[in-house]
Amino acid sequence: MESTDSMFELAGRLKSLRDKKQEAEQYLKEINAAIEETDYRLATMMAESETQNFTHAGTMFSLTIKTRASATAERKDELFTALRREGYGDLVYETVNANSLSAFVKEQIAENEDNLPKWLDGLVKVFEKTTVGVRKNTRK
Repeated sequence: MESTDSMFELAGRLKSLRDKKQEAEQYLKEINAAIEETDYRLATMMAESETQNFTHAGTMFSLTIKTRASATAERKDELFTALRREGYGDLVYETVNANSLSAFVKEQIAENEDNLPKWLDGLVKVFEKTTVGVRKNTRK
C-alpha cells in the first residue's frame, strides 16, 4: 500500500487537474463566443460591402451561406412521424440520456433483489466504475 503522503499527493494532483479542466472548459466557452461574434461581424461586413471572398495574410476568407434546421421542440414527435411517413425515417435517431439510463438501471437492479431484470438482460451493459469524488470541505 502506498504511503499517506503519496495518497495526499495524488489527491492534490487530481484536484489540480480537475481545476485546470474546469478553467480550460470556461476558456473554451469564451473563445467560442468570441469566434461566434467575430464571425458574425465579419460576415455582416462582407455582405454589406458585397465582398464574396478575399485573401489576408495567406488565408482566404469566403462568405458562405449554410442552411440549418432544427425540430420545433414541442412538435418533435410530429416531425418524426412525418419524416417516417414520407420515407425519410432513416433521419430519425432515438436516444436515451446515458446518465438517466444508468440511474434507471441502478433503480431496477435495487428493486429486483440486486439483479438486472430479465427484460433488460442483453439490452444494456452494466459495469461499476470506482472514482474519487472531489468537493470543497465546508467545515473549518
